[in-house]
Amino acid sequence: MNEAVQTPPKLYFHDHIVKFIFLPFIPSFVKPNHLTAVRMLLTPVVLWLFFIENYTIGFPLFIIASLTDLVDGCLARVRNQITPWGIVFDPVADKLLIGSVALMVALKYFHPVLVFAAIVLDLMPTIRWAFSKHEGGIMMANWWGKWKMFMQFSSLTLLLLGIVFHVAALIIAGEIALAIAVVLALVAFLTYSL
Repeated sequence: MNEAVQTPPKLYFHDHIVKFIFLPFIPSFVKPNHLTAVRMLLTPVVLWLFFIENYTIGFPLFIIASLTDLVDGCLARVRNQITPWGIVFDPVADKLLIGSVALMVALKYFHPVLVFAAIVLDLMPTIRWAFSKHEGGIMMANWWGKWKMFMQFSSLTLLLLGIVFHVAALIIAGEIALAIAVVLALVAFLTYSL
């Protein structure tokens, strides 16, 4: 299941930026799936640190784990290393990290309906894909899905910055960003994207 997907990958605008900022520092033996696995391994560590309210260490680890999402996709497209395993488990790793941090931290600060709406809408395209995969085709992220993920990350980053630096305005900004992410998640679901 690790063989590369044969169709040439479409590069997004941010791929060209990441290609020059991060990819020169990533050795050729590091594959995108390695970064996805790192994100999966970091998620429980991040959650434990947030559970014990150690945001000083937890927040930077959350940023590192989130950056693996940005880099693994770009790495896969730029180096043409997209695999069926990565197509399935990259969004799973994303949803585990973002969804679990939302449940553990955002639920304490944001309106619960907003948090649960964000999580449910984030899962809907994956559930839809799981039930329709027998029809053929692979569900890939489009711009709506990418912007949704960016807003989810921004929301949690603003929230965590607000907690670390005791700035209520950042927490409010994080909740607004999550509301935008909910709208984008709804569009992503309707357009059948991750």
